[in-house]
Amino acid sequence: MNFEKMPEKKSKFLVVESELEFDTSRSGGKGGQNVNKVETKVMARWDFKNSPSLTEEQKELILKNPMLKNRMSESGELMVYSQAERSQSQNKEKAVEILNDLVNQALEVPEERKDTKVPRREKEKRLNEKKHKSKKKESRKNIER
Repeated sequence: MNFEKMPEKKSKFLVVESELEFDTSRSGGKGGQNVNKVETKVMARWDFKNSPSLTEEQKELILKNPMLKNRMSESGELMVYSQAERSQSQNKEKAVEILNDLVNQALEVPEERKDTKVPRREKEKRLNEKKHKSKKKESRKNIER
């Protein structure tokens, strides 16, 4: 096996939790009477523009990503919330996980596609199919007598 051509696995970027701000509010959904009393919904806000853990290129990638456009505030903070769990701590973990996934997707640059030549066999196959269809349609025409 040739190991030189194997792609390198990029290390995942993890948002530093000390750079995040968390807000809590009352959550809808499951939880019974707890829903009316406890603030379990967690919103995580990250000011990525002022983050020392990102390069300028990475900041531009996040800023220009259309997937994150609706999750940014006017001040340029990236916001994510979670209310799926019944406890605030689980929702906090979930929000951080969602934020990390979104940032990693935004930082992933797709590889350029290399154009390839259509093989001669495929060209011949396509032309033969066209000839076959043409003959089939020709045979359907009425013959004048």
